[in-house]
Amino acid sequence: MTGITSPKGFLASGIRAGIKEKGLDLALISSPFLSHAAGVFTCNSIKAAPVVLSQTYLKDGYAQAIVINSGCANAATGKEGETYARRMCRKVAKELGISETDVLVASTGVIGERLSIEKVEKALPDLAMGLSPNGGKKASMAILTTDTRPKTAGVTIKIKGKKVTLGGMAKGSGMIAPRMATLLSFVTTDCNITSPLLKTALKEKTEDSFNQITIDGDMSTNDSLFIMANGRAQNPLISGKGKDYFLFAGALEELLTDLARQLVLDGEGATRLIEAQVINAGTLKEAREMSKGVTASNLIKAMVFGRDPNWGRILASIGMRGNINEKKVKIWIQGVNVFRSGKKVNFNPKFLSKKMGNKKVSFLIDLCKGKARAKAWGCDLTPEYVHINAHYRT
Repeated sequence: MTGITSPKGFLASGIRAGIKEKGLDLALISSPFLSHAAGVFTCNSIKAAPVVLSQTYLKDGYAQAIVINSGCANAATGKEGETYARRMCRKVAKELGISETDVLVASTGVIGERLSIEKVEKALPDLAMGLSPNGGKKASMAILTTDTRPKTAGVTIKIKGKKVTLGGMAKGSGMIAPRMATLLSFVTTDCNITSPLLKTALKEKTEDSFNQITIDGDMSTNDSLFIMANGRAQNPLISGKGKDYFLFAGALEELLTDLARQLVLDGEGATRLIEAQVINAGTLKEAREMSKGVTASNLIKAMVFGRDPNWGRILASIGMRGNINEKKVKIWIQGVNVFRSGKKVNFNPKFLSKKMGNKKVSFLIDLCKGKARAKAWGCDLTPEYVHINAHYRT
């Protein structure tokens, strides 16, 4: 079993509260044990009420439950929205018999709409009653908006002979952009690790996972990535950056990257996953920015949809983001070398176009400058994306 309840001591549930026109729309994740916790949030200067409240409640480094609604972002809703976010936490705390400040909250949906708090509060007792080790599937369904499917993942490692498990779920298929992406994502682990190190690992591993994906270049007001660690694996406490920490951090990166790739592949209207890898860059920052720039380019995204091996668009994209030597750059599309020594390489465009029809389209760019490398992920741009977003509210 993989997902949010795969680590020891975590429960989840999902129900329909009636916030959306149809489907599950209210989820809860909890542990009977107070957990070390951390979060990463949107960089947008406009932050939804749940984001602001959760940031406040996470200052002590602890949490025991997360309540999530879909169908309404509860963003740009003034004092009313702030009150509603607190009411959600307060009601969950009462039902579970825990402190209100140990409940985190996340919302997703249309910005500016009033949250149906009465429906939420009415549903919360049944939601809490339904908490179960088998509730992960319903929870992952309840957080979706325009997604076509849930995104879940799990990783298991051994630390000092103890089995340590990480589980996660995420939503997001539009407004996916730089600096945290637009998403809600939740990670649980039974690892025994301090709050400061948990926060450090989360921030570090977000950089090469969620911060390296893009769908449409827009950033939401509600981006939230939470992690809770309840220590039930009973491994020796990880309190420093030693071997055990790096084992855990590596597993966390694997989990976050898995979820990030699932998000991109389910991008609104997407038919193909784009993976751009930049190698031998001068700095890590340069590698990250250039790989991300390639996946973010609407021209390149459209070219992938059309199966057009137009390598010139890739060259132009990296050229606008740094000082590169055109005569040293090498570019491959789907493993076929298309550019080197400052000019086009002879290749069969029909053959390559056929290869670009695969579910995953890969670009490899060698800058021949240094030793840094990075990957980024995106999706193609299709007419369906325009249709979905042209009628998102109507």
